[in-house]
Amino acid sequence: MSAADVMRVGLVGYGGAGRGIHARLLREAGLPVTAVVTRSRGAQVRDEWPNAVVVPDVTALLALDLDLVVVASPTGDHAAHVTQALGSGAHVLVDKPLATSADEAAALVARADGRLTVFQNRRWDPEQLALAGLLADGALGRVHRFERRWERFRPQPQDRWKENDPRGGGLLLDLGAHLVDSAVQLFGPVTEVYAELAALTTPAVDDVFLAVRHEGGVTSHLQAGGLTGAPGPRTRVLGDAGAFLVTSFENEPTPFQVLDDAYEEGRRPGEPAHEGWLVTGAERRPVPAPAGGHHEIYPLLAAWVRGDAAPPVDPADAVATARVLDAALVSAAERRVVRLG
Repeated sequence: MSAADVMRVGLVGYGGAGRGIHARLLREAGLPVTAVVTRSRGAQVRDEWPNAVVVPDVTALLALDLDLVVVASPTGDHAAHVTQALGSGAHVLVDKPLATSADEAAALVARADGRLTVFQNRRWDPEQLALAGLLADGALGRVHRFERRWERFRPQPQDRWKENDPRGGGLLLDLGAHLVDSAVQLFGPVTEVYAELAALTTPAVDDVFLAVRHEGGVTSHLQAGGLTGAPGPRTRVLGDAGAFLVTSFENEPTPFQVLDDAYEEGRRPGEPAHEGWLVTGAERRPVPAPAGGHHEIYPLLAAWVRGDAAPPVDPADAVATARVLDAALVSAAERRVVRLG
């Protein structure tokens, strides 16, 4: 890190990811933003980070003495921006997905020399932490199926690069990268992939279904959609001793929200907030919400940049996820199961 021992952070992009996620988490961690690449939001940066330098491109950003470069640009630009940032000698955090293909992602990791990590922030979601705890405790018994949905109802889609770029945008790369990473973290490497993909309302894929088989025998059903009038339960995990159910997610409307509302309305003083349910038939009991969350990410990154810890996410994991997403494209195009070596 710099001589002053304060992490100097540069942001590439100040849109939904750069400003809405990374700048917010940096502020929560007490870490200042040093410089930002943006052509249209300079006034916003100067208002929110008065001491930050606004620059027009990545080349100008990398001329500064930075410890960490956060790449929050559109996915199609990730490979070029990460390559530039690694060439500067800084550590690099790139928003997921690492790249638009597994080969592209593997090439970035090969040149990173330990200075690259990927923002798989959903590993720190309360539902993920709660489920990992239940699996460690054996509360579900032998698990045979994991389901996770990221569904919403947007019949009038937003007009952004995510919706309009068939190569770098779409829900397969965007939400699919999170869904696959979450499944692999819980149940291990993927051996088979079956996918159904569609572009219903946008040029990029906006309807995703993946069925993936893990080495340990668990099957994961992963879904993302923008035209889902009745979003299903966010998470359902089935085992021979019971099930784990998360009915809702981040205030997205769902008809299953009533289960959570009823519990919270009747929760007595001293009873814990809950994160899903342990269910056996008609019986259910709340799972206490675990400690932790996204606020832990940047302190972990700071320790990595100082050389005191491993990267929060091994970038090789992002390559493995990209191979699953590549296989999903082949499966959907050829209407077959794709086996991974």
